[in-house]
Amino acid sequence: MTGGAGAPAERREGREKVGGTARYAAEFHSPGGALAWPVPAVVARGRVTGVDTAAALDVPGVLAVLSHENAPRLAEPDDPTLAVLQSARVPHRGWFVALVVAETLEAARAGAAAVRVTYDAEEHDVALTVSHPGVYVPEEANGGHPAVREQGDPDRAFGSAVARVDVAYRVPPLHNHPMEPHASTARWEDGRLTVHTSSQGTGAVRATLAALFGLPQERIVVTAEHVGGGFGSKGTPRPDVVLAAMAARHTGRPVTVALPRRYLPAVVGHRAPTLHRLRLGADADGRLESLVHEVTTHTSRIKEFVEQAAVPARVMYAAPHSRTVHRVAALDVPSPSWMRAPGEAPGMYALESAVDELAAELGMDPIELRVRNEPDVEPDSGKPFSSRNLVACLREGARRFGWAGRDPRPGTRREGPLLRGTGVAAATYPVMVAPSTATARARPDGTYLVRINATDIGTGARTVLAQVGADALGVSLERVRIEIGSTELPSAPLAGGSSGTASWGWAVHDACARLARRLAERPGPLPEQGLDVSADTEGAADAESDFARHAFGAHFAEVAVDTVTGEVRVGRLLGVYAAGRILNARTARSQFVGGMTMGLGMALTEGSTMDAAFGDFTESDLASYHVPVHADIAEIDAHWLDEEDSRLNPMGSKGIGEIGIVGTAAAIGNAVHHATGVRFRELPLSPDRVLTGLLDRRAQGAV
Repeated sequence: MTGGAGAPAERREGREKVGGTARYAAEFHSPGGALAWPVPAVVARGRVTGVDTAAALDVPGVLAVLSHENAPRLAEPDDPTLAVLQSARVPHRGWFVALVVAETLEAARAGAAAVRVTYDAEEHDVALTVSHPGVYVPEEANGGHPAVREQGDPDRAFGSAVARVDVAYRVPPLHNHPMEPHASTARWEDGRLTVHTSSQGTGAVRATLAALFGLPQERIVVTAEHVGGGFGSKGTPRPDVVLAAMAARHTGRPVTVALPRRYLPAVVGHRAPTLHRLRLGADADGRLESLVHEVTTHTSRIKEFVEQAAVPARVMYAAPHSRTVHRVAALDVPSPSWMRAPGEAPGMYALESAVDELAAELGMDPIELRVRNEPDVEPDSGKPFSSRNLVACLREGARRFGWAGRDPRPGTRREGPLLRGTGVAAATYPVMVAPSTATARARPDGTYLVRINATDIGTGARTVLAQVGADALGVSLERVRIEIGSTELPSAPLAGGSSGTASWGWAVHDACARLARRLAERPGPLPEQGLDVSADTEGAADAESDFARHAFGAHFAEVAVDTVTGEVRVGRLLGVYAAGRILNARTARSQFVGGMTMGLGMALTEGSTMDAAFGDFTESDLASYHVPVHADIAEIDAHWLDEEDSRLNPMGSKGIGEIGIVGTAAAIGNAVHHATGVRFRELPLSPDRVLTGLLDRRAQGAV
C-alpha cells in the first residue's frame, strides 16, 4: 500500500470485511452473554395500564422481562427518545414498552411475542398538512439556523416580475436503513461499563450513558470498531444502547440488543416529510428578483426536530428580495432525526425543480439560468465564498454529458413506448468542522502510530487519516498505523455532517507535522518507548471564519419513461463536484457514487406512508421500502475539479459524504419532465404516479 493524501489507496479494513473477520457491535460475544428483543407499543398515543409477563417468563431460556414497572431508573436524558421503560406514557406507535432478555435470540423473540400489554389509548393525530391548526414557526431550524430570514420586499418583487413560478412540492418521510441495523452489546464489571455499539460517535454515547446511569465517564468504555452504515441515524445514541446497558445491569450478564429492521423507522429517526412552496420571480433576462421558499414539516410531541430544508435557498442564488420560512407541527409521530444531507436533500430537490420550471417559463437553458444568477457573495450572510466553483461544475458536467446537443423541447424524443429526456440540477453542502485531538508516535523500528477516536462508518476513514498522517510526516503510507473507534483514544467528534475527515484530519495533520519537526530536531536514536506528540485543534477548528465555506456540484441525468407502465429508468447519472482537495480518489468516488445512488432512490423508489388510522409507517422494512440496486441504473459516474482552497483546514479538503445526494433527485425529476412534458411535484416518481400523469396528459391530447 503506497501513496499519501490524494492517492487512490485501498481501504485498510477491506480484507477484514470481505473475509468476515471484521466484528460489528452484535458480534462481541462473552461467556454467559444474553440477547434481548424489544416489545413495541401498538397504540399511537396513550398509557400502558398493564404488562403481563407470566407467559413470557415461562418460555424456556427467558431470563427477565423489563418494563417501566421494574427497569433500572435513569436520570432524565437531554434526548427524550432515550427515556425508555421509564414511564407508562406512550408518545407514538412503536415506542418500546418492554424488553425480553433470554439465553438465545429465538427465546427472546418468542418471549417478546408472549408479553401481554394493555393500554389506555387516546385520540391521535399524525396527518401533516400546510393548514394544520397546530403549525407554528419555531425559533430555530436544525443546526441553529434561524427559522425565518427575509431581505427586501419579496412579495412586491414577485408581483411585478416578468416571469413567475408559484409551485408546491412534497417529499415523503424517508428512512435511513443502514445495512447493519442498530445494535449494542453491554457488559458491567466492578461498577464499570463496557459497550460495543453501532454508532457514528462513541464519545457522545459515553457522555449520554454516564449521565443516564450516574457514572463518571472514566468508568465507561465505548467502542465502534466497525459500523455498517448510519446515514445520520447513528449520529446520536439510540434506544438500543440504553436498553443493552439497562438489561446488563439488571441481569448481571453481558447483553446484546440488535433492533429488528422493521422497528427502526419508529425509534431511530427518519427524514420528516416536507411540504414546499416556491415562488420565483425573474426579469426578462432571467435574473431573479424574488425568491421565496416556505417549508412545512412535522416533529414529534416529545422532541422538536425541524428539517432545515429552506436553508439552501439562502446560499444558492442572487436575489435582492427573498424570504425563507420553516413551519412545523408537533404530531403523535416518531421523532424525526438526521438523514444524509438533512435540509439540503429535500430543500434542493424543491429549489432546483422550481429553477427548472422557471427556465421553461423563460424559454432559457436551465444551466444558463443558474449561471446568470451566480452571487458574488453568500446571499444570506454577505460573506465572500472561500471558493465557489458551481459554474465550473455546470460547464464541465455539460461538456462530459453532451448537453450542447440537447433538444430543449419536452416530449420530443420517443423510441417506441419510451420517452427519453435529460435534466440538470445544482448541489451544495456546507463545510463543517469541529475540534479534535490526536496523538502521533514515532517508533524505533521506523513506523508510526496515530491514535484518534474517529469512527469509520464505511467511508474509509482509517485509510484517509493514514494518508493525511503519512503526508505530514513525509513517509510512505505503509509505515503509518491508525487506531480509531474507542473512547480510550484521544477525543474526537462524530462522523456526520460531512465533517469527519475535515475535523479528524486537522488534528492528525497537526500531530504528525509536530512529530516530524521534533524528529528533525532530535539527534540520535529514539527511546525504546518511542517519541509521542499530541495535537488539539480547539480554538482553531472552531474559530469563526470570515468566509462562507461550501462544497458545490452539478448533477446530470438521462431517463427513459415507459408510457405503457409508467416505469422510469435512469440510463445515465453524472456528478461533477468542487469539494476542495480530494484526499483519496478511490474512496471519494465511492462516496460520491453512493450519495448519487441514494438520490436516485429518493427520486424513484423510496417513500414512506404514515397510516392515519394506526399512526404507523406502513413501509417499515426492505420488502416495502425499496432502496436502489445495481440494476436500477445503467451508467453512473463522478468527477471532481482540482479545487484549491486555503481557507478550510491544513488539508484543503471539504466534506464529500453528502453532496452526492443533494441534487440527484431534482436532476432526475427534471429529466422526467423533459422526457414527458409532465411536471411531477411529489416524490417518489413511482410507476403508478407517473402513469397517472401520462394518462391525464394524454386525455388532454398532449401525449
